Amino acid sequence: MLGTVCLVSILLLILPIASPFPADWKSSGAAQAPIGDQPPRRASEGLSLKELQDILKSTPAEDRLRASSEYYTSGAHLAGKNQSQAEWTRDQWRASGVEANLVDYDVYINYPQSHRLALLKTSDDQDTTVEYEAKLKENVLEEDPTSGLKEQIPTFHGYSANGNVTAQYLFVNYGTYQDFEDLRAANVSLEGKIAIAKYGGVFRGLIMKRAEELGMIGAILYTDPGDDGPKEKDGVAPYPEGYAREPSSVQRGSAQYLSVAPGDPTTPGYPSKPGVPRKSTEGVIPRIPSLPISYEDAVPLLKALNGHGPKASSFNKYWQQGGLDYKGVEYNIGPSPAGVEVNLVNDQSYVTTPIWNVIGIINGTRSDEVVVLGNHRDAWIAGGASDPNSGSAALNELVRGLGIALEKGWKPHRSIVLASWDGEEYGLLGSTEWVEEYIPWLSDAAVAYLNVDVAVMGKRFMASAAPLLNKVLIESAHEVQSPNQTVPEQTVGDLWDTPIRTMGSGSDFTAFQDYAGIPCVDMGFSNGPEDPVYMYHSIYDSFAWMQKFGDPDYRYHAAIASVWGVLAAKLVESLIIPFSAVDYGSAMEGYINSVKTKADEGKLDKDDFNFSILDDAIKTFQGAASRIDQEALEAVKKLEGHPLASTGRNHLFKIDEINKKLKYLERQFLYDKGLDNRSWFRHITFAPGLWTGYAGATFPGLVESVDARDAQNFGKWRSIVADKINLASGSLD
Repeated sequence: MLGTVCLVSILLLILPIASPFPADWKSSGAAQAPIGDQPPRRASEGLSLKELQDILKSTPAEDRLRASSEYYTSGAHLAGKNQSQAEWTRDQWRASGVEANLVDYDVYINYPQSHRLALLKTSDDQDTTVEYEAKLKENVLEEDPTSGLKEQIPTFHGYSANGNVTAQYLFVNYGTYQDFEDLRAANVSLEGKIAIAKYGGVFRGLIMKRAEELGMIGAILYTDPGDDGPKEKDGVAPYPEGYAREPSSVQRGSAQYLSVAPGDPTTPGYPSKPGVPRKSTEGVIPRIPSLPISYEDAVPLLKALNGHGPKASSFNKYWQQGGLDYKGVEYNIGPSPAGVEVNLVNDQSYVTTPIWNVIGIINGTRSDEVVVLGNHRDAWIAGGASDPNSGSAALNELVRGLGIALEKGWKPHRSIVLASWDGEEYGLLGSTEWVEEYIPWLSDAAVAYLNVDVAVMGKRFMASAAPLLNKVLIESAHEVQSPNQTVPEQTVGDLWDTPIRTMGSGSDFTAFQDYAGIPCVDMGFSNGPEDPVYMYHSIYDSFAWMQKFGDPDYRYHAAIASVWGVLAAKLVESLIIPFSAVDYGSAMEGYINSVKTKADEGKLDKDDFNFSILDDAIKTFQGAASRIDQEALEAVKKLEGHPLASTGRNHLFKIDEINKKLKYLERQFLYDKGLDNRSWFRHITFAPGLWTGYAGATFPGLVESVDARDAQNFGKWRSIVADKINLASGSLD
């Protein structure tokens, strides 16, 4: 098969089209050769791992990071309207010595036309007056030049429904599933009303989903300063004078039902190429109109509810976070009294339009093992200094470091794919469509996907990861010096004070982890409780904010580029893929224990909800995981002190055998029929929570069965999960 592999390498070098690999990769057999027929494994050429890591740590330059940030944030770059930025990114990568091309998809999205939100009062003689007309726009600040750009984008929700509705309204807290259940238990009438909800509890689209199911006709979402760290209420001046929230800031965002399926809602499970059949969007995006507003616009609406209906303080602790009491808001639920209504108008133009991914390729000595790195480029605003373009700037510097290594004669051991995604904000469009197009090749070749979305919004390192990658991620964080040198020589890992989180959704790793079964990392510097308030998806996520509060010297940008580079280098260059199967086994034990706890708390019948076969399957997996990790360790030790060229062919094939088992391990947990009522999600271990969207759920089929108290469905998923875990165990032996 040596000729086939060489042919593929040549194709990768000369492909003029946007896609990096042939669409029929799997059927061509190029990535399906048995391990025994693969050519002898070679090390990368030209540089040692340490030399490569030193380059990737020393390359990120603060002035270049600042320049990239300034470029990306200087104009609007909505999905489907940023081709010039895609071309600029491609050209930057090419200038660094990395071959890159544009990959386009035709996706179904919306753009704002007009909107209105007004508080109306109708008198007994039927005269209607406007009590408050919401401005629905953010203040232009002299200190923040991008806030005054003519091309600034109006406040709106992606995939929001068109509509003009007038009705009484009520406060629904965060609009979580449980919040709505609390309201129903309190006999609060919801049908025919408009909801006003705080951001923060769940993915915004799921607020609209549940409101629609309960007969509500519209939704208004705002960010309450009670959820911020520094607050104007506590004497901190608002941005730009201080670092509390600017009162007119508005969080835009997608209203797609992200936990049902990401990607183009008209092409679930297949790429949105020109001419493909399109499906109905029913059940995947809202049918009721919605608007995002500022807390400045929310105050008059909330104050009009004072004295009407129960107070939030009479509900449980999750209703107690309101921070507008100093503005006269009492947080009554409502509904608003008869004659007091809101008029909500949302006018959107829906189109099918191209979006542009930038895909870069660095061919390794192994074309059947590939590491993918990605960040999205599109933003809701003219701005996006944190989300996403801190990550975009970091990726450009990482690519430049790889280019420097290539100039020094380096050729990687594993191949590398680099991605600047478009359309992430609407629903992970660019990455999802790309994964759906290249799923045969990815299933054969992908080792891992490393995502950085928001690289810097504060100074606190945080990460989510598949358990296979926990160990190498921790090692990488401890090899990069922290910008905080209050203790000399301390590393990012030394200051990392939060656990590695479970993979959920909300960024471009979703299709890789939950659909393709490729282990992922998502990481960045987040904001802690004392850091300046980060005004997510508002025009104040700007170059000026980053310069003043976020990362003025761009050292945290450089640090995340370095961690990203070190992690990528380890995954690309290590002869044996540096996964920890043992960590996966330990994690699964914790996941199943959390399901048991949920079942116990629900006082479910222990015979109907019996976990014994799952416990046995996990124990078997842990044994197999321990053996494969030990095999990997022994294989590495055998190489120590010996040139690879002198290593016996049989040992090289043994390394290939171990790598094949590790590479395909995550894929063993895919269930082709998918989760109940959301078949796009195929991973039995990880998925976004059905009613959270962002937060990860573990063993979702089991959890949802327990939540529904459905013993029959629990039995079904118990068998599926046990079978998949046993399949994974068998794949390791």
